[in-house]
Amino acid sequence: MGSSEGDKPLRRIAASFEELVAVAKQQPPGAMEVGSFARACSNVSVLFGCLGIAFKFAEMDYVDDLLEASKSIAKLPEMVELDIQKGTARQAGSHTRNLLRVKRGIDMVKILFEQILVTEGNSLRDAASKAYAQVFAPHHGWAIRKAVAAGMYALPSKSQLLKKLNEDENSAKVQMQTFIRASGPVILYVEDLFTSRNLGMDW
Repeated sequence: MGSSEGDKPLRRIAASFEELVAVAKQQPPGAMEVGSFARACSNVSVLFGCLGIAFKFAEMDYVDDLLEASKSIAKLPEMVELDIQKGTARQAGSHTRNLLRVKRGIDMVKILFEQILVTEGNSLRDAASKAYAQVFAPHHGWAIRKAVAAGMYALPSKSQLLKKLNEDENSAKVQMQTFIRASGPVILYVEDLFTSRNLGMDW
């Protein structure tokens, strides 16, 4: 694997979320494009792939559904409204349900990066376990939680992950901080799409 500028997934993740922030911070909230949101999230899928078997469940196939939806639906609020009108918002496989799952993936990466930045040593297990426990564990059954716990022992080390991402510790820190800062408003924006329509998010 080369280390060209074009092959730096962490930079793509950070940059794509920085592009979403302007819309997320608009007051009143602007209408975020389905396509630009989905493309930003597809960059995050690469990171889950680098983390290995523990996060197989989070590789975000749901993003593909949103990319497909973007061909016919321009904006995220419009997408959610269409599902509400059809009465399918909470149904498995709906765009809105997939949006909620993708949002959890973004949540988890944000917490993972926060934990990596404050955790000493070369192991990712503590950081990944905390991120999983906060975001996904409450929504997963026993079998998935058990599989994830076992998979934690197969995580790459921090230095192995950085090598896969073509970053050194300093450059990775900058990109992780950028993502943490940019993803916060985007997460809040998506949460508002749900809470403002009384959909809740605990499903």
